[in-house]
Amino acid sequence: MAEDRAADLGLAALHGAPADWLHPPDLDAARAAQRAMAERVIAQDAHGPVARLGGADTSAERFDPAQRVHAALVTLDAGTLRPLAESGATRVAAFPYIPGFLGFREVPALLAAWARLDPKPDLVMVDGHGIAHPRGLGIASHLGVLLDLPTIGVAKSVLVGEPAGMLGAEPGARVPLVWHGRAIAMALRTRARANPLYVSVGHRVGLESAVEWVLRTAGRGYRLPEPTRLAHLAANRQRLGAAAR
Repeated sequence: MAEDRAADLGLAALHGAPADWLHPPDLDAARAAQRAMAERVIAQDAHGPVARLGGADTSAERFDPAQRVHAALVTLDAGTLRPLAESGATRVAAFPYIPGFLGFREVPALLAAWARLDPKPDLVMVDGHGIAHPRGLGIASHLGVLLDLPTIGVAKSVLVGEPAGMLGAEPGARVPLVWHGRAIAMALRTRARANPLYVSVGHRVGLESAVEWVLRTAGRGYRLPEPTRLAHLAANRQRLGAAAR
C-alpha cells in the first residue's frame, strides 16, 4: 500500500498537484482540497481536436474487507467508437467511504490505470459527477483537474440539485439540473422509457458540448454512452480478475 501511495503521489506531482489533492490526511483537508480544485475547473470548451474518446469507471465490492477499488479506462476512436485500448488498476482505498468524498477513494486507482493506457484519449467521459457536487468537485472534475484533462461527468443519479421542469419521454429530451439558482448539470434522456442520465462539466468542456458528446455516443440500444458503458464492463473485468488472483 505504501508503494502504491508513493506511485500515486508521483503521478499527481507530474501534473503539479499537491499531495492533499490525492491523499488528504483527514476530512477537513479533503474539503479544502475539493474547494481548491473546484477553483481550477474550466467550465467551457478548452481543448483541441478530439480524435480519441475515453471512458472511465470503477468497481468495488461493498463488503470487501480489503477495501479495494478496481478502476478501468478505455480509449475509442471518436468517429467510429471502435475500441482502441483498455487498461485497469486495483488500489486499496486509503480514504473512508463518505458520500461526497468518493473521489479520494477512486481517483488513485484511475490515475494508475491512466498511466498504463496507450493510446490515451483526448477527452474522457467519467461514470460519476463533475461540478454537480456540493463543493463543485465530483470525480469527473477531480480527475480532470489532476490531469488537466478534458472530462465530462455522466452520472446515473442526482447528488445535489433539482430538475427545472418535466423531462420529456423521447430520447434527446433534456432539462437543467439546478442548485442554488445555477444550472449545474443536464438531465438527459438517452433512451425511451429509460431513466435519465445527469451530464455535467468535468473540466475544459462546456455543458452544451458535454451533452452533445453524450448524445453522439449513445443510441446503440443502451442507456449509457459507449465510452462509459465499455469502461463499466472493463472495471468489472478488473474486479473479477483481481478476485481470481
